[in-house]
Amino acid sequence: MDIATTDAIDTGRRNFVTAAAAGATALLGGAANARTASPPRRAVARSAPALGPVKQIDAGDLNVGYVDVGPANGPVVMLFHGWPYDIHSFAEVVPLLVARGYRVVVPHLRGYGTTLLRSPEIVRNAQPTALATDAITLMDALRIKQAIVAGFDWGGRTADILAVLWPERCKALVSVSGYLIGSRAAGAKPLPPRQELQWWYQFYFATERGKNGYAANTNAFNRQIWELASPKWAFDDATYQRSAASFANPDHVDIVIHNYRWRLGLAEGEAKYDAAEAKLAAAPAVSIPAITMEGDANGAPHPEAANYRAKFTGPYAHRRITGGIGHNLPQEAPAAFARAVLDVARLA
Repeated sequence: MDIATTDAIDTGRRNFVTAAAAGATALLGGAANARTASPPRRAVARSAPALGPVKQIDAGDLNVGYVDVGPANGPVVMLFHGWPYDIHSFAEVVPLLVARGYRVVVPHLRGYGTTLLRSPEIVRNAQPTALATDAITLMDALRIKQAIVAGFDWGGRTADILAVLWPERCKALVSVSGYLIGSRAAGAKPLPPRQELQWWYQFYFATERGKNGYAANTNAFNRQIWELASPKWAFDDATYQRSAASFANPDHVDIVIHNYRWRLGLAEGEAKYDAAEAKLAAAPAVSIPAITMEGDANGAPHPEAANYRAKFTGPYAHRRITGGIGHNLPQEAPAAFARAVLDVARLA
């Protein structure tokens, strides 16, 4: 899915990267004030090429589909997407980082795109430490000793977990919506009604009706989430469909449902992750250099920046990106996100 295998697609990708490299200084210069501003609202062009080529590698329980571009000996950035998105959230971020000499690795999470569980006997588990372990296993398979880790939504949580459980593997962190590490004990505590309402889909997924409904209406459901989470983002149909292809993964529904049911204590995880989950339940601080980000129009549930400031004990900055930026911040404000990655490297 979305694998650039033809000469035409690959040529388009190379031309896109070349053009981005030529204009990267201007784009990133314009993002220098990203603490308070963002690029103008616009739909992503229909002609924008797919991010690729997508490669495959066996890594632990998975055969991972991933993009790996930039100089092989350059400093590494790993970018992690969330639900219901895919690697194309970073389609415009990647060439900006490559133009600055970075090697950029963007994997499909388990249950997305061409990332497949290698055996039908493997548990379709999406508890947070499983996703973070996937990332470390991929780094090992690619012989990456250390990387800047960055992401949003599930990917932001994955990057946060990497930063606290494997800090020696993480040069620095960029996390949209900040500190997203939680536990099932914390998830069991009820929230005020207005906040509970924001999690409507989590309660829907807790039912068999919800699981069946998501399986039957995956694309329509996820498009609705895009619209609710980024109410001011004028994305076009081609942009959505490019990512929607990744939801056709045979494990996608099971992975999504397990993630949300696990959070509510309605699905079990795997014992091999118990020790790691116990560490995370103590809400450990992030000690490595970090930049957190938030869009001013994020319609998805997210913590306030002031509530997690104390969780970052190393060099730190927070950036509020204005201009109607929603939940999918890397795709809505790619220059601001790329600038954060470049700046956090300097903090390190």
